[in-house]
Amino acid sequence: MRTVATNSSSEYSLSKSIEASSSLSSGPSKPQLPSSKCFRSCWGNWFLLPLVLFLILPCQAWATTFKVALVGPWTCDLLYSKALPDLAARLATSRINKDPYLNKGYWYDYTLINEDCKSSRALARFAELDGYGAAFLGPANPGYCSSAALYTKEWDLGILSWGCLKPNMNKGGMYPTFLRPLPLSSRVLFSVLRYFHWAHVAIISEETDLWEATGQELASSLRDLGLPVNPVVTMGDDKEGPRRALTLVREADRVRVIIMCMPSVLIGGQSQYQLLTTALAMRMIDRGYVFIPYDTLLYALPYKDAHYYSLGNDTKLRKAYDGVLTITMDSGERNFQEAFRDAQDSYEIRSSTPPEQVSPFFGTIYNMIYYIAMAAEQARANGGRWVTGQILADSKGGFDFEGFNQPLKAGRNGEGMQAPYVVLDYSGIGSTLYSTHTLQAIHTDGRTGSLKYIQSIHFAGSTPYTDSGCWFSPYFACTGGECTRCCCETSQGDWVWLKKCPAGVVSGVNSSTENLFVKLRDMRHENINLFLGLFFDSGIFGIVTEHCSRGSLEDLLSSEEVRLDWMFKSSLLMDLIRGIKYLHNRDIIHGRLKSRNCVVDGRFVLKVTDYGYNEILIAQSIDTEEEKPEDLLWTAPELLRNPGQRRRGTYAGDVYSFSIVSQEVICRSSPFCMLDMPPKEIVSKVKDPPPLCRPVLSVDEAPVDVIQVMKQCWSEEPEKRPTFEEIFKQFKNITKGKKTNIIDSMLRMLEQYSSNLEDLIRERTEELEVERQKTDKLLAQMLPKSVAQALKTGKPVKPEHFSEVTLYFSDIVGFTTISALSEPIEVVDLLNDLYTLFDAIIGLHDVYKVETIGDAYMVASGVPNRNGTRHAAEMANMSLDILHCIGTFKMRHMPDLKVRIRIGLHSGPVVAGVVGLTMPRYCLFGDTVNTASRMESTGLPYRIHVNQSTVDVLNSLKLGYKIQTRGMTELKGKGIENTYWLVGRDDFTKPLPIPPDLQGGSNHGISLEEVPPDRRQKFLDRQKKMG
Repeated sequence: MRTVATNSSSEYSLSKSIEASSSLSSGPSKPQLPSSKCFRSCWGNWFLLPLVLFLILPCQAWATTFKVALVGPWTCDLLYSKALPDLAARLATSRINKDPYLNKGYWYDYTLINEDCKSSRALARFAELDGYGAAFLGPANPGYCSSAALYTKEWDLGILSWGCLKPNMNKGGMYPTFLRPLPLSSRVLFSVLRYFHWAHVAIISEETDLWEATGQELASSLRDLGLPVNPVVTMGDDKEGPRRALTLVREADRVRVIIMCMPSVLIGGQSQYQLLTTALAMRMIDRGYVFIPYDTLLYALPYKDAHYYSLGNDTKLRKAYDGVLTITMDSGERNFQEAFRDAQDSYEIRSSTPPEQVSPFFGTIYNMIYYIAMAAEQARANGGRWVTGQILADSKGGFDFEGFNQPLKAGRNGEGMQAPYVVLDYSGIGSTLYSTHTLQAIHTDGRTGSLKYIQSIHFAGSTPYTDSGCWFSPYFACTGGECTRCCCETSQGDWVWLKKCPAGVVSGVNSSTENLFVKLRDMRHENINLFLGLFFDSGIFGIVTEHCSRGSLEDLLSSEEVRLDWMFKSSLLMDLIRGIKYLHNRDIIHGRLKSRNCVVDGRFVLKVTDYGYNEILIAQSIDTEEEKPEDLLWTAPELLRNPGQRRRGTYAGDVYSFSIVSQEVICRSSPFCMLDMPPKEIVSKVKDPPPLCRPVLSVDEAPVDVIQVMKQCWSEEPEKRPTFEEIFKQFKNITKGKKTNIIDSMLRMLEQYSSNLEDLIRERTEELEVERQKTDKLLAQMLPKSVAQALKTGKPVKPEHFSEVTLYFSDIVGFTTISALSEPIEVVDLLNDLYTLFDAIIGLHDVYKVETIGDAYMVASGVPNRNGTRHAAEMANMSLDILHCIGTFKMRHMPDLKVRIRIGLHSGPVVAGVVGLTMPRYCLFGDTVNTASRMESTGLPYRIHVNQSTVDVLNSLKLGYKIQTRGMTELKGKGIENTYWLVGRDDFTKPLPIPPDLQGGSNHGISLEEVPPDRRQKFLDRQKKMG
């Protein structure tokens, strides 16, 4: 049994039961020495004790632990790091283990595994995870998702990944332990694009391994569904990266829809912010381009009663987001933020992080773990044993369960958790999104159903182009912008072969042909040429197949430039045998097998083509033209005598045709060439023996065993011919199991060496680039970008004067008392939690964090980037947001003690410069800094203290700021001045904490009643020492 399946709980229950048995058997009587008879009786009872315990203990007592290994980039990507995966998994397993209707066989646990940001290292790390869990949830990176599924196949452990974008991974035997946890995102996208008739799509990805792989795999998945996805662009992280990417998209023909593979700007994604604002500057928003975020397909983005103040506070983003259509899971009765807040209030989630600062992917993690538990319990109930990976993947689904904030249902055909999806739009005004269309859960497979209209979409400019509906048909595809009814599923630029059918009256493709097409399209084998589709246009009807660069087998044999030894010839014959054997095993008769119907690709691999051609002609009722004698040289004698049967073909007839093709390969000449007779006479003799007319071969041209097999295959009696299974076994013995020829082996070795060398150079270069980016990112967190760039290049940084800035100071009321009542590590945790909250807020505003000293927090706006007169508004907005969040903030170690802060703002001129050579700091100097600090120190708890200079700027902006007069206030070193309180803004609806009544009291202290009872004595001792 794996390490994840432990029996600790059963051992504990057993020991408790024995103690209980002992206590029950003891009575008030005096202790007595047992007689020999009593001793024998007790000894016999001990033998019965295990049986009794087995019968009376509940099933939970014998339960094993089912551990889910949660694999994801939890530290290196914004979407996942802000999802708080540890809290989500802990909440899910806690609720699962308390659910009496669910927890009947296992005790559920989890382990968190951090996925490396680099795909190659992430895959190498995944290869070492055997035994970490009974099932894997992840990985998130589509670049190695299918490889990870092959590892779990070897380990027989379940794997559920939202990152695997291949459409049919859960079908067939390639990935038997894979189970899809969410509807395939490409199919949901396809449903939306089909409704709006938007076929031409571009994809822009963030420059990270995770999102770059997501973009490539998503493009491949959409192309499999028939859409012409092009271009697929990776956006550089430099200043011109977004413009270069959008320029490529703008140059593409008919593309008006852009899918953005990167974290959403609504959860703080800076790459998407840069992309959208650049699109606005390039006037793509008002020219009909539609931007669709990809990441929102993975979670339920709140939109009912949810405000996104990044939209309301940023004019550029507000205008740019007017061109965004968001597709996301519907939230149900409660949105994510409400459900998260309810869990905080019930102390199921012990975190003071505001729900607005948490990625909604938190809810998806919770739902997926619950889904695994439901599937495992369903599988265990049906099988009654340990749920292996294959048993878990075969879960029938169909069960309902309550997700984090919406009801969910498991699909019965491997679709994962099914929930309705909703299309959200933004009007360009305010801070909320609204729904325009819904997609029912049963229609998320992209095959049936459509969107349901709610209200119209507000397009910022012109309406995007619409494309022909043929792009979305499973049977017909398009060329260019018009439908030509060409069923070709290749991506743009690929070569294909078109085989025209005999001329006839064809008015359309009937349903029988469509069903046959679906069957032939699904044929996948190394030695079968892919059937890509049907072509019908201008009275021409034909089949479209994959192009092979070396032409047909007939062309290869007739080419004097290609030298064929026996190893090469035997390889071609084995490829032919494998291909026909595959068709026969799937009840498909070729009926037209000849050397010109076998093609050879660039690696000299032979592939059988034109299979199913006869059946298509019959289904379309197309009469075949009379065949020429030279085309009948491969036809079996019994079929020459029966033209009606010849049209359909037989299995034995394919075996005869194989023998004639084998003669062509061995002799490297045309059929029956050694007889020196015209084709018409040869066909006549084959049709009407005796004498028996067959090719003649020399034992010098091929091994005797091969010639013997050929003679069996061209036997006059069909029932005496071997099947392809038997032919395959005989040839395998003859060739001793060798599969490839020496030319292919040499080519493969050279390609592998070249590829390995290129990969090694690329990997080293990428690792160097990653380290450089890490260094730049760390430096950018310590110094402004312009200053850091100057220091890197060795240039001196001159002090710079800024005439108009606004400074922010804040500190914690009673911080000295809190520190005295707390352990040092608790003080560190408090400041870390508080500053993490503040840092998240300032990222939404045009401000710069200068420094933190103890509990003091200093921020500036208008420096180092000048922003006109907006500095006061940016700082006022930030202060209101901080004051709103501090009202709900709780300390970990003293949650009942409220954390109160004082905030002071002042506007004026400063000088900024870099001070010091060791650990250089970017500092601000001037009287404005001193005044802003005095505004904070003379303020009151839960108040924003504002100076006259800042009030003047805010009033000039006329943005509706609410300001109350405080009165004359003495500022140390400044004298007495008239100061004010900032209490809100007209469109600011978030609740603010109520300031305490401190008239006549101090603004620095904490009262005895506020101190928790367990620390009150410590507080009194401190007061006594202070005298």
